[in-house]
Amino acid sequence: MIYARSGADALAERHDVISPGTGLQHWGTTFFGPRTSTSRAPGPQATMSELQAHEAIKPHFHGVTMFQLFIAGSGTIGNRGQALKPLTIQFKDRHTAYGPVTAGPQGLSFVALRMYTGDSKPIYIHNKDEAKEKIRPSKRRNVTSDQIHFSIEPLLRARTEAVWETALEGDDSMCAKVVRLGAGMTVKGPDPKIAGGCYVFVGNGSMLHDGDDLPLWSMIVVENCEDEFEIRAGENGLEALVLQYPNEDL
Repeated sequence: MIYARSGADALAERHDVISPGTGLQHWGTTFFGPRTSTSRAPGPQATMSELQAHEAIKPHFHGVTMFQLFIAGSGTIGNRGQALKPLTIQFKDRHTAYGPVTAGPQGLSFVALRMYTGDSKPIYIHNKDEAKEKIRPSKRRNVTSDQIHFSIEPLLRARTEAVWETALEGDDSMCAKVVRLGAGMTVKGPDPKIAGGCYVFVGNGSMLHDGDDLPLWSMIVVENCEDEFEIRAGENGLEALVLQYPNEDL
């Protein structure tokens, strides 16, 4: 199937949540699926978390492979304090620990994108017995991109050729790319059948789909049973992240 969600519609349902990782109140938005889950269900799972200033989430892992996008504010990740600036892409295999994730003085917003709803409940490393019980084999990749920069509106709108840039790439079809399109331009996305499916995320401008003009932070999910998806820019152009997932033995 193909799933679409407007960023504006999703953010209209932003709500307060208590973080299981910090015990603090921050803000959550659900794009697809439940906010957290412990069992398999049809369809993708995508959520946004917006952290308080200086809030820190302890090291943990999830049972589902995901891309994570750090889209606003600033912060650090890992014990070495790697900087997180908008927009940074992270890819993390299932059962792969990462963190801490610490927000800067203006807070930190990030989106977790999963191709399917699975065992996404965070398992914290400091809970050693639970972590030992839940951990499973995986490739254990935890990689982040360089900062993605976006175009000013008139330059984006005036583009006449599609530009593709690779931000992350693996040897098993995992790939994160940026596509830059001028006003009204269209391109074919990757073939989802050669991978585990993909997300298309609006980082700048807007994307047209089924008569809707999808604004900033909107997303489309293309499962790997579908044909190549046509990415269509809105009237001011589009810069989108195309996030391709590896095939996994589920």
